[in-house]
Amino acid sequence: MGQIAGSLEKRVIRKVTLRIIPFIFILYIISFLDRVNIGYAALDMNEDLGLTASTMGLISGIFFFGYFLFEVPSNILLHRVGASKWISRIMISWGFVVVATAWAQNETHMYILRFLLGVAEAGFFPGIILYITYWFRSKDQAKAFSLLITGLAASNIIGAPVSTWIMDHISWAGMEGWRWLFILEGIPAVIFGIITYFYLTDRPDHAKWLSQEEKDWLNAELQRERKAKPKAEKHSIKEVLKNPRVLRLSLIYLTTVTGLYSIGFWLPTIIKEFSQAGTTNTQVGLITMIPYIAGAIAVVLWGRHSDKTGERKLHIALPPLVGAVGLIGSGMASDPVISLIFLTIATIGIYSFLGPFWSLPALFLTESAAAVGIAFINSVGNLGGFLGPYTLGYLVDATGKMQAGLFFLAALLIISSLLVFSIKKEHTITKSEKTIQPAKFESNG
Repeated sequence: MGQIAGSLEKRVIRKVTLRIIPFIFILYIISFLDRVNIGYAALDMNEDLGLTASTMGLISGIFFFGYFLFEVPSNILLHRVGASKWISRIMISWGFVVVATAWAQNETHMYILRFLLGVAEAGFFPGIILYITYWFRSKDQAKAFSLLITGLAASNIIGAPVSTWIMDHISWAGMEGWRWLFILEGIPAVIFGIITYFYLTDRPDHAKWLSQEEKDWLNAELQRERKAKPKAEKHSIKEVLKNPRVLRLSLIYLTTVTGLYSIGFWLPTIIKEFSQAGTTNTQVGLITMIPYIAGAIAVVLWGRHSDKTGERKLHIALPPLVGAVGLIGSGMASDPVISLIFLTIATIGIYSFLGPFWSLPALFLTESAAAVGIAFINSVGNLGGFLGPYTLGYLVDATGKMQAGLFFLAALLIISSLLVFSIKKEHTITKSEKTIQPAKFESNG
């Protein structure tokens, strides 16, 4: 019986993983590329539109105000109407906004369009995180999240050379390359938004690609976890948002995401500044791939190791420290190659944090509470997408140097690590556990 049960478990997990992860991986690539491609466009766009570094930082970051305001309502609606319908709506609407950005004529247009992009995309990432919890047990989630988050790195590995090539080689109808960048990278969101409506399966009960035996096993496993969670966690929306653990995780995520998006938006500019004069946009794009390739490998290996050992705290606390060391080293380095090596170390650290981190909310939040809690954590954290790029741009304008901004980001990563270390207890998953127990990941005070 044990061998039969083990065979069924492996078969179901493999089927679910192959059906869901590759597809949402592609969606995440499109999502993140459409969010950060402004960093590549800035190589030419800033001069054409007369944008300063601080203005560019504000334009990059204003996206997250719209995102913050609409993320929790968006995730509640996803939980109610189903992932296929709602994620489809999100992708189609943000695709149209990205395409419209090609016709921006000044900084005011860019402010408006970036804010609308945040409104349109609000709920996508937390919705995907919530969706994974509908299909994967807690002990499998860090690996699933890590595989998803490699899409973040892949979007830059693919996007860096493609975006810069478009800018250097396409100027159809007399339009600048950076304008075609937005058009050509916005269209896939619309196309895949339509595909999502038909492809994505909302719940295991609806999966025609699973046998009845496989559905029953998966539903039983997920139901067992739901029953194991404390009844006290079935709170109202207001109570979830006041939950100390939710607030703690929001602050941890904020301080780390500030570094994540700063690198995403500014890495092309940093590389061009540290490189020798005369570096083309295409060359910058190819160099930019290096840190993200390393980050993609690291996030998968670190997430798997966290699941294998069942340990979460150190797997979340150590990566931001690694990221801080990388940013400080890059800021101190005078040689472009050494600086790139340290930026790669920083990217490895920041990316490795994400997989183990997102396994935490589902440990102590019930399904309905998770819809609110995950969205709130992500929306607060993503304010770092405004704080980081804007502050970095401001410091560059104020000091004339990129180093001041890198040191600021490193300080925030150190704070993130200290916040994780201050957590009193953690829940671990041992190999012998057949089901997850209620979480014991609590903070000091």
